[in-house]
Amino acid sequence: MIPFHDLPFFMLAALILAISPGPNMIYLISKSITQGKKSGFISLTGIICGFMFHIIMVSFGLTAVLLAVPFAYTILKTLGTVYLLYLAYQAIKPKSKNIFEVDHTSAHDSPKKLFTVGFLTNVLNPKVAVFYLSFFPQFIKPGYGSIFTQSLELGVVQVLLSFSVNFIIVLTAAKVAVFFSNNPVWIRVQKWFMASVLTYLAVKMAFSKAK
Repeated sequence: MIPFHDLPFFMLAALILAISPGPNMIYLISKSITQGKKSGFISLTGIICGFMFHIIMVSFGLTAVLLAVPFAYTILKTLGTVYLLYLAYQAIKPKSKNIFEVDHTSAHDSPKKLFTVGFLTNVLNPKVAVFYLSFFPQFIKPGYGSIFTQSLELGVVQVLLSFSVNFIIVLTAAKVAVFFSNNPVWIRVQKWFMASVLTYLAVKMAFSKAK
């Protein structure tokens, strides 16, 4: 098991992943506003199952890679650093999409389709897999026991944080969309704040040492 004092940095990174604009957030906001909260929760269930799929696959992969490839940590750390900087740029790049602009013309979907699309939206989102592959090794230590078990532990923490954030998004999607539409300055503040935190995490990761 990973000691709790080793988790705050990971939790911060996981929180940033959850609140950063992406396919999951856009999908949840859209369905919650156009089809109601029930549809949003069904979509969220699919997204969470998608997270679990990634976690299981990555846990098996990290167990094999970290035990077989001596330089895997350095490779994954570099990958994570570059990706975080990419996310920071995406947050503030000119003419970036306003995620609170919702398409109200989309047709209503069945519960099965809501779940399936939510699941596939997450499973096919490379941001999730890259996050797991680049961040998990930073917190896994052989001395803490099974790499697979530690990966699952980190995954559960990430899923709980993501579920909490997305649950709130579903409950407040309409109000949040209206607020940001009426106060565009807050969108810019949110983007620059997010970019700053992502850059900090990237720098911290770049200078971190192997456990």
